[in-house]
Amino acid sequence: MPHRESNGSAASAAPLDLSLLRTFLAVHRAGSFTAAARLLGLSQPTVTTQIRSLEDQLGRELFERRPRGVASTSVADELAAQVAAPLDALATVTDRGGFGADVVPEPVHVAGPAELLCARVLPALAPLTGQGVRLRVTTGLTDGLLEGLRGGRFDLAIATSRPRGRTLSAVPLADEEFVLVAAPAWAERIGRDRVAEGPAVLHGAPLISYAEDLPIARRYWRHVFGVRLTGQAAITVPDLRGVLAAVVAGAGISVLPRYLCLDELASGALVTLLDPEDPPINTAYLVRRPGVSDNPHVALVGERILAAGPTW
Repeated sequence: MPHRESNGSAASAAPLDLSLLRTFLAVHRAGSFTAAARLLGLSQPTVTTQIRSLEDQLGRELFERRPRGVASTSVADELAAQVAAPLDALATVTDRGGFGADVVPEPVHVAGPAELLCARVLPALAPLTGQGVRLRVTTGLTDGLLEGLRGGRFDLAIATSRPRGRTLSAVPLADEEFVLVAAPAWAERIGRDRVAEGPAVLHGAPLISYAEDLPIARRYWRHVFGVRLTGQAAITVPDLRGVLAAVVAGAGISVLPRYLCLDELASGALVTLLDPEDPPINTAYLVRRPGVSDNPHVALVGERILAAGPTW
């Protein structure tokens, strides 16, 4: 957008329209006109028009267009800091239909990796259904889920990396340790005591992976062995629970989060091929939707997840 020069005291003295400020805050938090439009239930041209109108009133540029979304100017950051709390407080009252309104809370929309949600998050949240909490759960990869969070489709998301930018609030939730595992027959065939010598002894062992580019295994090889992993997967399954099942059944070796295979390791169905002093660790984050939710169950679900996270 072109820079707009101030038109003097008349512009600065004019009262600012609350609807324009709400639209501005949505764009500032979502990082794009399109995501803000979805969040507000407006068309993108309407959002664009309202932002331009607010810029004309202020005589200042608020957003710079980028290939993907918009970037806030320092003026926009200052304005957001001034109006966010009052607008959120006002929204809490208006969305409830007035003081004392008896409204049943909406479902809480939670998103995250399928494996972590099913193995850890949903069991932790199960008792909340007895308190009337309703959940709507979506699984997927972090980048897409964070976009949905910015666009208002989710209330909470569990991300496998810290989100960039300032629009999303992220809190460290849990550290997941990755382990190199195999069924006992493959461990004996490879020679478990030889793996510490280097990855060469693993050549020929079928590798079971989450994806074709071997993302988790590549990281393990780089971190633990200090070499680049080459080769192809024998089986790819876009769900680590499927990878786990294949390895237990004797299909080959894999790298998995320890939390996902604790029972199999305890029972002997799987064994670790190596126990490095410094295993690869990945931090999961609990990320909240921009703004303050008027749904008390969102805070309840978030608190429950954060309390359970350290036990994972």
